[in-house]
Amino acid sequence: MIAEIIAVGSEMLTPSRQDTNSLFLTSRLNELGISVAFKTIVGDNREHLTSVARTAIGRADISIFMGGLGPTEDDLTRESVAAALGVELKRDHEIVTAMYKRFAERRLQMPDNNAQQADVLRGAVVLPNSRGTAPGQWLETEFEGKPRVLVLLPGPPHELQALWEKQCLPRLRALTPPAAIATRVLKTAMLPESAADARTAPIYKKHPGVETTVLAGQGQVEFHLRGTAPTQEEAQAAVDRLAGELEDELGDAVFSSTGESLEEIVGYYLQMRNAKLAVAESCTGGLIAERITSVPGSSRYFLGGAVVYSNDLKTLFADIPPLMLEAHGAVSKEVAIALAENIREICNADIGVGVTGVAGPGGGTEEKPVGLVWVAVTDGQKPEVVQRRFPGDRERVRRWASQQALDLVRRMLM
Repeated sequence: MIAEIIAVGSEMLTPSRQDTNSLFLTSRLNELGISVAFKTIVGDNREHLTSVARTAIGRADISIFMGGLGPTEDDLTRESVAAALGVELKRDHEIVTAMYKRFAERRLQMPDNNAQQADVLRGAVVLPNSRGTAPGQWLETEFEGKPRVLVLLPGPPHELQALWEKQCLPRLRALTPPAAIATRVLKTAMLPESAADARTAPIYKKHPGVETTVLAGQGQVEFHLRGTAPTQEEAQAAVDRLAGELEDELGDAVFSSTGESLEEIVGYYLQMRNAKLAVAESCTGGLIAERITSVPGSSRYFLGGAVVYSNDLKTLFADIPPLMLEAHGAVSKEVAIALAENIREICNADIGVGVTGVAGPGGGTEEKPVGLVWVAVTDGQKPEVVQRRFPGDRERVRRWASQQALDLVRRMLM
């Protein structure tokens, strides 16, 4: 079974509000083996909402509408869903009576417009809302000859979540066949997305029972695997089989098969080797240190280092000879290696990292263009050093450079 979640409210089409209810519902639906195939946000417009409702009901087994059940003129969910289905709304006088009682208990007079919250889709079951005045609705029906479930829920999260757990979950459990969903996330570093997919597509296409989504970021490609089966054990086994085949193909480009970040993995390796790390950063401006120290407990393996942005501070804090800077320039292989070696010795660390480059948008030359970065890592023996030309704006270049540095540390520790 597949579901569609429709968030109703013009405020969620602005930069100031986000739909968070759908994350809660997706988690609960997945626990039942129900996939969320679509998520839609629609404003408080009757024509738009009716069109969205008709589309959702036509393509999803379960359509869940959130919000738009209140007493105001822009609360249009009930009317729009009724129009999409071609059914009438009927006012439930028991709900109206309960609302009058609720207002009376608070010594308040109920405005007449509250009564519209008692309008119920013909054939729907009313879902009492213990935390608010707008009840939910549950309707099992047919649409174009196909069985459908429609759920109307209030928008406030504390109302929606309580109503879902008490009223909707038991009904869905009774309707859905036994099913379970298992997931895995494989993460690779410094592997181009096109190359990663070219190598893996022939593999994951042979596993139609597992849905594979490929996501790419700066210096990172992720494979999100999602399998559905009658039992959790079967679903997990299918996902694990595919994950194993992908890891065999991609080899040491995979740094995590259970969702950890690259900085977490680097931390694991440093602790396994009982090693300490120090960094000397120029173009990344402390981003590598920030990523490492974002992991709890990183003080066990990260000593610190220096942000040596200017040439003067490269000399003062990382002991880079002025003659080296004059001869090769700050953005050079020689300076990157010296940064890594010197910061390792100055901090008495086991591993040293040095990064220097042109992050842009200005400062580039024909010889040293924007995006050029040198990254060096050393353990006191032969240093590992790479030259890269990273694409994108300043922040992307810095993120790529930090990813490259962490991946070089990982590979050295491996």
